[in-house]
Amino acid sequence: MTSLSTKARMAGSLYILASLVGYLRLIYIPTALVVSGNPAATASNIAAHETLFRWGIVTLLIASVLFVFVTLALYQLLERVNRNLAILMVILGSLLVTPLFFVNAVTDAGALLFATNADFLSVFDKAQHDAFVVLFLNLHHVLDLANAIFWGIWLIPFGLLVYRSRFIPRFLGVWLILGCLGYLGFSFAGFLFPAYEDRAFALGTPLRLGEVAFMLWVLVTGAKEPPIQAARASR
Repeated sequence: MTSLSTKARMAGSLYILASLVGYLRLIYIPTALVVSGNPAATASNIAAHETLFRWGIVTLLIASVLFVFVTLALYQLLERVNRNLAILMVILGSLLVTPLFFVNAVTDAGALLFATNADFLSVFDKAQHDAFVVLFLNLHHVLDLANAIFWGIWLIPFGLLVYRSRFIPRFLGVWLILGCLGYLGFSFAGFLFPAYEDRAFALGTPLRLGEVAFMLWVLVTGAKEPPIQAARASR
């Protein structure tokens, strides 16, 4: 296995790990615990599954830290293509994204405090507690929508690096760049046309799958040394 393939597989492994860890809070918990249009049921679900919700907070923080290492591993892999683009990829893909995830831990903590009826919140009645739970969850979602802009635009330098690399298939670079549209469409729809947010997310899914395709490709096949470098290595 070449050094390049080792770096590619390392980046792919970290990418998959961070995605799987983040799945709990980003996808599973909103689906399992949040009942749209029913604050009382949502608050009750969170209170009944407090440990699960707390794990969601922790795993999201872990995933956001892991993603710093994902972008650094990608930097090691793609720096030789264009160092400036690789630096931009790291900034947009982790240094701006990770702090927002940490801020969102606070909104989850607020929802949890109201759902579990913390003693110092006894001045509020049950209906107000339930309303505050949904308020904090909505604020969490709004920050996710804002963060989705970075989830999208980091794919532009990332995709360009992959496209120009010559050691990873170009179609993956194009797919990654198109993934930017999937995230931006979701974000802007959430802010401007909330009624169409779910539809925008669904329509953008095929574009966002470019990231999954990249992870699996580099994990399974590694990276092919460019012809000139491969010839030098064989001497």
